[in-house]
Amino acid sequence: MSTAAAPRPAGQDHLWSVDEHLEDILTTVRPLEPIELQLLDAQGCVLVDDVTVQVSLPPFDNSSMDGYAVRVSDVEGASEEFPAVLEVVGDVAAGRADPPQVGPGQAARIMTGAPLPPGAETVIPVEWTDGGLGEGPVTGMRAGSLAPEGAQGQVHIHRPAKARAHVRAKGSDVKAGDRALAAGTVLGPSQIALLAAIGRGTVRVRPRPRVVVMSTGSELVQPDEQLAEGQIYDSNSFSLTAAARDAGAIAYRVGAVADDAETLRSTVEDQLVRADLMVTTGGVSVGAYDVVKEALSHVGDEDEPGSGIEFRKLAMQPGKPQGFGSIGPDHTPLLALPGNPVSSYVSFEIFVRPAIRALMGLQDVHRPRTRATLAADEALTSPKGRRQFLRGSYADGEVRPVGGAGSHLIAALAHADALIVVPEDTESVEPGTEVEVVLLG
Repeated sequence: MSTAAAPRPAGQDHLWSVDEHLEDILTTVRPLEPIELQLLDAQGCVLVDDVTVQVSLPPFDNSSMDGYAVRVSDVEGASEEFPAVLEVVGDVAAGRADPPQVGPGQAARIMTGAPLPPGAETVIPVEWTDGGLGEGPVTGMRAGSLAPEGAQGQVHIHRPAKARAHVRAKGSDVKAGDRALAAGTVLGPSQIALLAAIGRGTVRVRPRPRVVVMSTGSELVQPDEQLAEGQIYDSNSFSLTAAARDAGAIAYRVGAVADDAETLRSTVEDQLVRADLMVTTGGVSVGAYDVVKEALSHVGDEDEPGSGIEFRKLAMQPGKPQGFGSIGPDHTPLLALPGNPVSSYVSFEIFVRPAIRALMGLQDVHRPRTRATLAADEALTSPKGRRQFLRGSYADGEVRPVGGAGSHLIAALAHADALIVVPEDTESVEPGTEVEVVLLG
């Protein structure tokens, strides 16, 4: 369970900037405590400590081909017309102990990954031989169980090889004492493969944060249900749960809560047991039925000192109304987002996603940003004193607006892969102007 510091207080009429609100969140939210996890349970988690290689990889010289382990001098000058004829002294299979000794004029049939037997200096691919059949070049070996005689007799080798050809040297991947992975690495499939290959069955990580997402509003209906007059489908809880998972969290979606303060407060309290971070959407504006403010404004009394949710107005569009603070005995961080779909999603990208990444213990918590040329049919307008985030489509150094500025235009959101940032002191942006872009993909 995470423990958040108390959010920074401000006056009721204070208009927060985007940067002030984000700074308050990131100085309040603290990384989760490290735990030891099995490798597959650690997928998506952030490594806490450097991992040092204990055993070199590969741990012994081994063959990269199916073929024959031989001495270099025995195959020097070999050709199809004048092949080198060697005595086969046995098989060397991967995982089999006690490989045969290879002496002068001898060869051992060897499989990919098997250790280079003592006395051998190089590996001849089976395709350069007759496979022990006494005919022309072959394309492969017969299974040992079907043709055990292949491990004895003679083999004709048609080409020479230099010393250690087709041999993977001990430690050629990583050597004992090397740093395999650095602290702060996010463990994906390839990192987990490396940990397993060097013999690590468990690893110390910061766990993936558990994020509970709930939407509010008596008008909300679950998808696949029949809409009645005045009702709409709940999309915010789905989009934000998906966004939380995309950010690296284990996210739980709670069905829409009706506009009743006591029901909402009870639901929030019930969900605290599985939450490192809570996210609500809707009910944070100034309407008579904005129950999130009603239910949570006075949370954090003398029974829970240091807790409390502060509702703020931000100098941004969309997303002016926001709430932030902590709740419950463990001071679980809670971010209350506006209910309009675009406002909700933009608020998540700018504030919630960095909070999730901070809980994971990552140093860089933000989406990548770049500069791009605005490709638009007309100038973009923006309200004075507000930082505006417009949906856009980015490609090849250009960004084009997608949809209008309305905070309800969810269809356009599905086609956007970037946010165009218009600063607070800019009221108009002409086509061809260079703008800042937040990349969402």
